[in-house]
Amino acid sequence: MTDFLLPVDDDELTQPFWEGCAQGELRMQRFTASGRYCWPPRPMDPVSRTLDYEWVPVSGTGTVWSVTIPHPPLLPAYSEFAPYNVVLVELDEDPNLRLVGNVVESAEAPLNSVDPHSVEIGDRVRVVFAPVGDMHLPRWVRA
Repeated sequence: MTDFLLPVDDDELTQPFWEGCAQGELRMQRFTASGRYCWPPRPMDPVSRTLDYEWVPVSGTGTVWSVTIPHPPLLPAYSEFAPYNVVLVELDEDPNLRLVGNVVESAEAPLNSVDPHSVEIGDRVRVVFAPVGDMHLPRWVRA
């Protein structure tokens, strides 16, 4: 699984997110002045125009907001798993807080461990952290 395209984890702005994933904790950026969550993270709060933010743990539960099923042709690392699901999960903390991932059977399960046609908008899910290369990526299991 190390041939997967992996996100950059050494960016100063996203490093707390990836550190949380490695520790089994989903963390989101929250601006201190407005209390607004933000993903992807930003250096400045677009509402209050302040630069003060913190990284806070969130529940890691949410609802499938959107789902798609990739089919070949795909990048080689993903072709063997197709078809599989790709979901956009709306976190319980904020309806504007959405993360992309995959619904899987468990953190160690492959991308195609769940029948992609069984995943539906509105499904309740919770985060798990899949070891991929030297990272831990958020994925989702049914709640």
